[in-house]
Amino acid sequence: MNLFSSSIMTILSTFSTLFVFAVGLLVLSLIVVFVLDRRQSRDAILRNYPVIGHMRYILSNLGEFFRQYFFAMDRDELPFNRAERSWVDNAAKSADRTVAFGSTRQIRETGTPIFVNCPYPTLDEDIEATPAFVIGPESPNPYTARSFFNISGMSFGALSGPAVLALSKGARMAGCWMNTGEGGLSPYHLEGGADIVFQIGTAKYGVRDAGGALSEERLRAIAELPQVVMFEIKLSQGAKPGKGGILPGVKVTPEIAAIRGIPVGQDSISPNRHPEVNSNDELLDFVARVTAVTRKPVGVKAVLGAYGWLDDLMAKVRERGDGPDFFTLDSGDGGTGAAPMALMDNVGLPIRESLPLVRDIIKSHGLEGRIPIVASGKLTTPAEVAWALCAGASFVNSARGFMFALGCIQSLKCNKNTCPTGITTHDKRLQKGLDPTDKAVRVANYCVNLRHDVEVIAHSCGVPHPRRLRRFHVRIVCPDGRSRPLSELYPTEDPADSNASAALARARSSLA
Repeated sequence: MNLFSSSIMTILSTFSTLFVFAVGLLVLSLIVVFVLDRRQSRDAILRNYPVIGHMRYILSNLGEFFRQYFFAMDRDELPFNRAERSWVDNAAKSADRTVAFGSTRQIRETGTPIFVNCPYPTLDEDIEATPAFVIGPESPNPYTARSFFNISGMSFGALSGPAVLALSKGARMAGCWMNTGEGGLSPYHLEGGADIVFQIGTAKYGVRDAGGALSEERLRAIAELPQVVMFEIKLSQGAKPGKGGILPGVKVTPEIAAIRGIPVGQDSISPNRHPEVNSNDELLDFVARVTAVTRKPVGVKAVLGAYGWLDDLMAKVRERGDGPDFFTLDSGDGGTGAAPMALMDNVGLPIRESLPLVRDIIKSHGLEGRIPIVASGKLTTPAEVAWALCAGASFVNSARGFMFALGCIQSLKCNKNTCPTGITTHDKRLQKGLDPTDKAVRVANYCVNLRHDVEVIAHSCGVPHPRRLRRFHVRIVCPDGRSRPLSELYPTEDPADSNASAALARARSSLA
C-alpha cells in the first residue's frame, strides 16, 4: 500500500512540475510576444494592444468557418450557398433530392428564372432520349457528344492527381467529356478513360516549344491519342479575363513542371493573351493551323465584355468559310483558382447577360447550326443548366459543380495548397482523403442526376427532351417584381424562340 501511495505521489509530483513548467513557458511566451508587439511598428493594433490584439486575426480567420456552419442561412453564402452545395452533394450520392414544406429560395428576387410549365406536360410514353450532338461535322474526325452537361476546364496543377483521375473516371462512367484546362494533358486524364477536350491556353502548356510558342510536333502527338476528341483555344477565362492563368509556385511540383515545361517551384503565370493572335483574322488563322495539325474539331473559349469583335469574327467566318467548330462562353463570375480580386469581382459579363447576346450574334450570321455554344460559369444546378439551354446553349460545362461532387466544402483554400479535401492540394497527406474510385462514382452520379432533373424541367414545360427548350419556356423576375419571358427580354426575329407552335414546327422539320 505504501508503495502504491508512493507511486501516486510521484506521478502527481511529476504532473505538478510539468504543469508549472507549462505555465511558466506560456507566461514567458506571452512576455516575448508582448515585447515584440510593442517594438514593431507595422501593425498599430498589435502595438497598442499587444498579445490580445492577435485575437482579431485569429477570429477573422475562424470567421469563414463559423459563418458557413452556424450563422449563414441556406441561401445566404457566396459564391455558392448551402442549398446549392447540398443539392450537388445529394445528387453525387444519389440520395433523396426532394425537399419538404416549400422552397427556401426567394423566388421574387431579381434575375430568378421561373420555368413556364405546360398545362399538358409530356407523358412518360412521349419522352424522348436527349439526342447526341455532332460537333465539327465537316471535320475529318467529328465528335459525337452524348451529354449536354460536361466537365469544364480545370488544370492538373490547380487540381491534384487523384482529383483529376476521379473526374476522368466519373466522366467515362457518365458519358460526358472532360476539359483539361490550360495545364496540359496528364497521365491521370488518360488513365480514367474519359473523352478529353484539350485546352490550349496562352502559355501553351503541354504543346509548347523551348521558347513558349506552339509546337506542332507536340500538338500532333496529342491529337493522335484517340481519347483526345477536341481542342479548345482559350482567349480568356471567367475568373480573370485579361490576365493569364496563375498557379502558385508552391503547387508546381516536378511532375507538373514536366508536363507544363516550366521550372519547378516557380509561379506559373500565363501571358494575358496568345502573342501571335492580334486580330480576328489572326485568330482564324490560328484556329485553321490547329485544325490542320490535329484534324479534329477546334473551338474558342472567351469571356464576353466588348462584343463588337464577336460580330466581326462571325462575319469573317462566313466570308472565309472556316472558323471554330464551337464557341465556349465563360462567365464573368466563373473561375475555380487563383485570380486578382479586381478582375474576379469587376471584369467580364455574367453568363445570364452574355449568353443570349452571343447566341443572337452567331445566329444573325446564320451560323447557329455550325457553331454550337458551350456555356460555362456557375451553372451547377438543374435550373441553371435548363436556363442556359433555353437561352441558346447547346452544352453546359461546370467546374465547381464537379468539385462539390468530389467533396469540396468551399473552404476557399484552392490557391493555398492546403485544401482539406485533397482536391486542390499536392500535399500527399491531404490527398489521402480523396479515393479516386469512390469519388468517380460521385462524379458520375452528379452528372447523371443533373441531366435527369433538367429533363424533368423540360417535360414540365411540355417538350420531350431538353434540347427542345426555347426562350419562351422561361421567365425572368425583373426589378419591379414581375417576371417577363426571356424571349421578351431578348427578342429575336426567329418565331421559334417565342412561339410554341413555330418551335414545334421547326423541331418536326429537323426530324424530317
